[in-house]
Amino acid sequence: MFDIKKIRENPKVFDLALSKRNFSACSNELIELDEKNRKAIAQVQTIQEERNTKSKLIGEFTASGKKDEADKLKEIVSKLKSNMYDLELKQKEVALKLNDLLSSIPNLPDSDVPTGGEDSNIEIKVVGEKKEFDFEAKEHFDLGEKLELMDFERAATISGARFVIQKGNLARLERAIANFMLDLHTSEFGYQEVNVPILVKDAALFGTGQLPKFEDDLFKTTNDYYLIPTAEVPLTNMTRDSIVNAADLPLRYVAHTPCFRSEAGAAGRDTRGIMRQHQFYKVELVSLTNESLAKDEHERMLSCAEEVLKRLGLSYRIMLLASQDMGFSAQKTYDIEVWLPGQKAYREISSCSNCGDFQARRMNSRYKDENVNKFIHTLNGSGLAIGRTLIAIMENSQNSDGSISIPDVLQPYMNNLKTL
Repeated sequence: MFDIKKIRENPKVFDLALSKRNFSACSNELIELDEKNRKAIAQVQTIQEERNTKSKLIGEFTASGKKDEADKLKEIVSKLKSNMYDLELKQKEVALKLNDLLSSIPNLPDSDVPTGGEDSNIEIKVVGEKKEFDFEAKEHFDLGEKLELMDFERAATISGARFVIQKGNLARLERAIANFMLDLHTSEFGYQEVNVPILVKDAALFGTGQLPKFEDDLFKTTNDYYLIPTAEVPLTNMTRDSIVNAADLPLRYVAHTPCFRSEAGAAGRDTRGIMRQHQFYKVELVSLTNESLAKDEHERMLSCAEEVLKRLGLSYRIMLLASQDMGFSAQKTYDIEVWLPGQKAYREISSCSNCGDFQARRMNSRYKDENVNKFIHTLNGSGLAIGRTLIAIMENSQNSDGSISIPDVLQPYMNNLKTL
C-alpha cells in the first residue's frame, strides 16, 4: 500500500518504478480519484457545518416563539441532510475505488534491483562444491520409494495429487531438520520462537499482500477462515493496528508451521515428489524493524538462512531477483537455491525479502520514534523450507546402494542414527 501524498508529489517517479514491475502507469488515475475523494469530503463537511448552524437556529427560534421561521429552517435542514447522505455515498464509492486500486499495486523495487523477469536475475555468489558421484544420482522420490519410506499412491487415495505419506526414520528426519533449524535460529541468531494460528482472517492476508490478488492460491474454509500459505502471515500481523516502541526494534520471530497452497499457477510443474505440494512444512523468519536498520537486517536474515545450508554441507547459490520475478509485497528479494544432483539443477529453498513499509501500511503497524509514529519495515524469509531441505539431503547424501547418509549435525536429533 502506498501514501497517496507521495504519489501526488512524484507521479512520474512512481510510474517509472511501476514500469520496472511491468505494471501499467496509474498515477493519473490515482490522483484523479484522490482529488474526487477529497473534494467530496470537503463538500460533506461544508454541508455538515451549515446543517449544524441551522439546527442551532431552529432551537433559538423555537425558544423565542418564532415557529414559522423554525419550520422553514427544518425543511432546509431536512434537504441538507438528504444531500449530505447522497454525497457521503458517492464519497465512500470513490474512496473504495481509490483503495482498491492502491491495494492492487505491487511494491516498488529497490534501486539496486535489476529490471526484467527471471532471465534478468543476478547470481551473487556460489557456496560449496556440487556433489559428484561415481554412479547415476537418483531423485528424492525414487530414493524414498525404494526405501519404502515415501508413499505417494496411498496419499493420493486419501487426499489426491500433491500429497505424500512419509514413514519411519524419513518422517523422523524431517522432524529433526525442523528442530535443528529452530534451535539454530533461537539459540545463535536471537529469533524468538512463536507458535502461531494456521487459520487466519482475510484482513491478515490483506496485510501481508496475499489478498486480494492471490486468492486463487489459498485454501479457504466454509466459515471464511484461510489456511496460511506461510507463517509470514501471522508473524508479520503480530503488530497489526498497534504502536511499538522504537527501542524494542528489531523484533525477530521464527515459527515452524504447516503451509497450504493450492498451486493454482503451477499446473504441470513438479508433479512428482515433494518439491511442490499442497501441504508442506517451513521454518519462517520474520523481522520487524525501522527504515535505517532494514537493509542490514535483510543481509543478516540471508546469512542466517545460509548458515543452515552450510552446517548441512549443501552447495547453494544466492540470486538477486529481478523486478518482475519478486513477490507482490517485496521491494528486494534474495533467493537461495540449493544444488540437487538428482535433478542436476539449482532449486529455490528460501526467499528472503525486504518489504519496506509496504505491508505495515496495509496493517497499520507502527513504531514511536521521538513522539513521532512511523510505519514499521517488515522482512521475511524461509529459514528454510523443510521439505526442500529434506530433498537436498536425500539427493546429496545418497549412496550407491540407495541408502542415505544423515548429516552429522542432524544425528543427535536422530538418536545418533547415521544412515537411512
